[in-house]
Amino acid sequence: MAKLDVYNLKREKVGELELADEVFAAEVKEHLLHEVVTAQLASARAGTHAAKERSAVRGAKKKLYKQKGTGQARHGGKRAPIFVGGGRAHPPKPQDWSFRPPRRVRSGALKSALSLLVKEGRLTVVENIDLGEAKTKKLAGVLDTLKTPNKTLVVDDKGNEQLRLSIRNMKNRQFLPPEGVNVYDLLRHDHLVVSKGAAKALEARCLGNKS
Repeated sequence: MAKLDVYNLKREKVGELELADEVFAAEVKEHLLHEVVTAQLASARAGTHAAKERSAVRGAKKKLYKQKGTGQARHGGKRAPIFVGGGRAHPPKPQDWSFRPPRRVRSGALKSALSLLVKEGRLTVVENIDLGEAKTKKLAGVLDTLKTPNKTLVVDDKGNEQLRLSIRNMKNRQFLPPEGVNVYDLLRHDHLVVSKGAAKALEARCLGNKS
């Protein structure tokens, strides 16, 4: 079992937490991280880019001039791509870029991301994140006391409304509940702060392969 130190909000050690090696001390498989992040970014693409082909632009279909005898090219209409205001040849069309990796790949990537943070010392477990009030300045002081860098992901129960409201105005810090934790957000932040209960919820999620 992986043993992690548990701190209070004053960064005083108050105990230890045992977590499954399969989740927090697993082999880091970079190819799984790459595949899942690529899938997340692809799914986030709007896919709404589009342009008009010659049949969709405005303009007469009449042949500009007779086929032979003028010495000019044989044009069939002014909506051809060669003319200003004409349609595009092979224009882009709206499409869905999203794809979903297999369940085992998604689960393995999440375990790898969590294990990487533990291995690099970029994960801090706190006993609880009870601010007492929704105040951004107070949360900023807590995160400074915990010695977290600017880009920090904070994970706690989704019912912690004070934390959610306190962090929403912070530029480089984000709040997620355990069920919303994903590989992309884990990797794009420099540090992860997770409550004791949320760490157990993440462990249960990964061991249940529900990702």
